[in-house]
Order: sequence, then C-alpha cells, then structure tokens
Amino acid sequence: MSPELPTLLSALTPAGSIPPLPVAEVRQVSADSRAIEPGGVFVAVRGGTVDGHHYIADALRRGAVAVIGMEPPAAHATGSVPYIQVDDSRQALAILAAALYGFPSRKLRLVGVTGTDGKTTTANLIYQVLLAAGVTPGMVSTVGARIGAAALDTGLHVTTPDALDVQRYLALMVQAGCQTAVLETTSHGLHQGRVAACDFDVAVVTNVTHEHLDYHGSWEAYLEAKAILFRNLATSLRKAGQAKVAVLNADDVSYTPLATIPADQHLSYGLYAAGADLRAEHIACLPDRTTFVARTPAGSVGLETRLVGQFNVSNCLAALGAGLALGLPLEVIASGVASLRGVEGRMERIERGQDFLAIVDFAHTPVSLARALEAVRPMARGRVIAVFGSAGLRDVQKRALMAETSIRLADYTILTAEDPRTEALEEILHQMAAGARGAGGQPGWDFELVPDRAAAIRRAVELAEAGDVVIACGKGHERSMCFGTTEHPWQDQAVMAWAIEQRSGKLPEPPPYWLPTQE
Repeated sequence: MSPELPTLLSALTPAGSIPPLPVAEVRQVSADSRAIEPGGVFVAVRGGTVDGHHYIADALRRGAVAVIGMEPPAAHATGSVPYIQVDDSRQALAILAAALYGFPSRKLRLVGVTGTDGKTTTANLIYQVLLAAGVTPGMVSTVGARIGAAALDTGLHVTTPDALDVQRYLALMVQAGCQTAVLETTSHGLHQGRVAACDFDVAVVTNVTHEHLDYHGSWEAYLEAKAILFRNLATSLRKAGQAKVAVLNADDVSYTPLATIPADQHLSYGLYAAGADLRAEHIACLPDRTTFVARTPAGSVGLETRLVGQFNVSNCLAALGAGLALGLPLEVIASGVASLRGVEGRMERIERGQDFLAIVDFAHTPVSLARALEAVRPMARGRVIAVFGSAGLRDVQKRALMAETSIRLADYTILTAEDPRTEALEEILHQMAAGARGAGGQPGWDFELVPDRAAAIRRAVELAEAGDVVIACGKGHERSMCFGTTEHPWQDQAVMAWAIEQRSGKLPEPPPYWLPTQE
C-alpha cells in the first residue's frame, strides 16, 4: 500500500517550515522529472552537469504532488503543490526512497562491503557463508543482485545502484523472506548518498588504494568517502541481538583511520599484521586452489578455497570476520567460504581445449593488477602475457602506474582500449606507453599497443605457447564498453573464447563484436 504524502514526508528533516500537505497517495519518488507520473514526489538533485531544480516545472506538468529541493521556496513557483526545502536533496532522496518501501533495511541484518579491490569477491563469500548457515540471504554486488533464488541484473558499469533501486531491492528481499543482506558499496555510492537510509549492522573494508582520484580529488577524500559506511554504523537503527561491528584490514593503510570510528566491536584481519584478530597461517597457493589455517577469536580452522592468490586469502579472512560479526559458528563460516566456486570476471578461466591458461579478471587498478599478475605467475610454466587498458574520464595518474606494474610482473604486455569514453584512445595509450618505457619496457620487445581490444586479445592468444598464461584485465563481468557516450556490447570472455577457437581453426568468422576502433 502506498503511503500518504504527510506520512512519507515526516521522515525528512526540513530546512524550513513545511507548507500544508494534501492527503495524497504517493506512488513514486524520483529525481528524474521525465519519470514523474501523477502521484509522484520529485526530488531536485544537483549533479555534476545537471541541476534538478531546472526541471521542477516539467515535474509539475507531469503530475508531481510535492517537490523537494535545496533552494528557497521563493525561488520556485509551484502553485498549490507543496515545496519542501532540505539541506541535502541526495540524502532526502535516499530517505524518501526508504520510506516509500517501508524502511526495508530495518527488517534485515545488513552487511556493507567497501574498498578499492576485492569488494565483489568478498560480498559473494559472505553470501555463501549465509547460505551455509541456513540463512535466506540477499545480495547486491557488481555482478548483479540475488534476491532469494532469483538473480537480477543491476546494470553495466554501476556497482552501487541509485537510492531508489537499493531500497527496491531490499524491499524485494524482505518480501522474499530474506533475513540478511549483503550490499557492496562504492565510494561514489557512499558519497552520493545512495545508501544513506540503509541501517547497516556490519561494515567490511577490503583495502583503500589508488583509484577514483578524478572524482574525489585526493586519496584522503577517497578514504573519507569509504569511511561514511563506518560512521553510519553508530547512527543506524539497532536491531535486537545484533552488535554494530567494523571488520578492518590490519594490513592496509586504511586501518588506523577507520579503527578510530566508533563501533561496538572492531574485528581486524591480516596476512602480515601480528596483532590482527583474524590471521592466516600456512598459506599454500596452488594453481587451482588455496589452502591456509585461519586463526580467529573463535578458534582455528583449516580452510580450502578454489579462489587463487594471497589477495583472496585476505578476502576470505574478511568474510570470516563478517560471519563472526553475525554470530555464526566458525565451522559453518569456513564451509561457506570453501563452497564458492568462483565469481564471474574474477580470475575466471576460459577453457576451449587449449594448451595454455586463459583468464579474464576485473583488475583495473595498479594494486589489483599487481595482485592478479602475482597470482597467475605460479600457474605459468612459461610466460605471463597481460592485456589491459585504462578507462577514459577516470583517474589519469593510474595509467602509467598500471603499465609500470605490468612491465615489472608480466613477461609481455599488450596495452589496449578499456572504456575510453570521450577521451582520445590514442592519448590514453600514449600515457600508458610512457609508463611502460619509464619502467624499462621496450616497444616490440616486452610490450606493444593494440588499440582494438578484440585484436589485442587475439594477438595475446596468437603469441601464447604451451604452458603460458594469457590474462585479460579490466572488464571482468562487464557486458559493454563505452566509446564516446555510447555503450557498445562487449564481453571479454566471449572474445577470449573466440580468439582461442579462431587460432585452432574451429571458428574462422570475424570477432563477435565490432567497436569504433575497428576498421
């Protein structure tokens, strides 16, 4: 049943007086005037290029029953339709979205996972832990949403959906009988208030490294955006029998500043920090699995996971910490962690009967690329051949750093396209090539530029010999690549499979995708 306008708006803290409110049924809340229908509440949000206050008249024409904005009421003639001024319209949008759906996060135990690298894997590990515990879980991650037994696509390039979709997913989880939900939260999503009305119980961080400085301006501002998740723990609704717990990476530079934020309990984990609450010992990184012994406040347990690389041991410890924060038995947590077969686009193997290893991974930062290359090195009996690019309209500084990383850790590097957007791909590749040369790389000897990503993957496959590893990084699970302002269909897995089969003569047709860089 849709709430009435006075009831819905009672959730807000207005910046001024509230005008008389009609007893109207609210059918929607939206920050897009084009989406407003009769009975909708329009929230005027200021974005990077668009100011929603300019579209108030359009929302009124479409039947808005109330308008929320940050500018004084005198600046807008809304007639008989009430205008409510707030200090932060993004925050108001999140609160109204939660109110519209009956504040669903108050009916769930909610785990938030943030960080630069490893968020999706950690969220999936926690989801598997909940399944092993017999809990009906929900999850929203980069790869998609899981609500009960149903899987939903959450989009192409957005990790944290907008506030309305977040609350809609949570409401669907409640409706489906979910008891606990896992929500992957990005720095953008936190800074833009997309999860502002979510009552978190457990907050988990993987790491905070060099990423998104184009948006945040500095690493310190980036960390502060991540810290919002932990600050919200203290102010969110308390649920019976559940403590507010922060799960922190003691190996990461984010540990000290995040540990100062109040919580009922801080659980630290690490591979190297001697004083961590959760530690991994006797780590064995094998080509197809990883084993280790986890030392935790609840005791010790041997664990085997199909995830490879030491960085995934850290992700497993984070999931163990979340499980303990939720009061789950250690053996059940370990069973859940061990049950995860893999995550789409995360160290995902592409098998077409070839005599070399082909992998697709989402690594798109210097740190995650280094971890991916370090993880595949033990798998290679020959060379490691890396294919990746760097996105346009994103952190410029990381372009050279990623190329430097690959020159240091791979045997051969192919630099290519990765969502150039409105930037010139040639300039992006020029900046990456400069980083490669700065690290001692020589064009044609240990790296080359192939702007067409399909051709780049094909080139890597053609170069591969028995026992080599070909790893394509940066796209992972994504289903599109952006050139200009257009998202073109794309999937690294399909192109890698095509390249392997084309090499063996099984599939001589052209590549499955045709992007603007191709002629």
